[in-house]
Amino acid sequence: MTMTEKTERQQRFEHGKGVLDAIDGEAGTNVIDALEDISPELAHQVVAWGFGEIYSRPGLEPRDRQLVTLGVLTALGGCEPQLDVHINAALNVGLTPQQIIEALLHSAVYCGFPRALNATFTAKKVFAERGLLPVTFPSAQDVSTRP
Repeated sequence: MTMTEKTERQQRFEHGKGVLDAIDGEAGTNVIDALEDISPELAHQVVAWGFGEIYSRPGLEPRDRQLVTLGVLTALGGCEPQLDVHINAALNVGLTPQQIIEALLHSAVYCGFPRALNATFTAKKVFAERGLLPVTFPSAQDVSTRP
């Protein structure tokens, strides 16, 4: 690897780290740190490519990217540690607990109740840690009057 390639690689990482910190905060850093003794290259790619390239693209706001991410992780199933990180990130970028729960409820139609339940219980854990329980919604009567 030439010096220019090393510099570009480091710049991509630094840019991605700034995006990661802004979205995920400490939770994202913890994931990256946990990879250092097993797969530092995966850590680098998550930061440089995932956040430096993909999360930095125009076209979707950070909150919309998090909604997509929550839906995909819920549908995949077995991704509760990543859901934990991204539910925190969703809150960090301005989604409300109600919006997050509504997105997880909506996902049940497409990926099934077991996966939606697992994701919802992960959200409950995150909300409890952040002092956001109980999550309240409009009454059923208010909802039923919508067009």
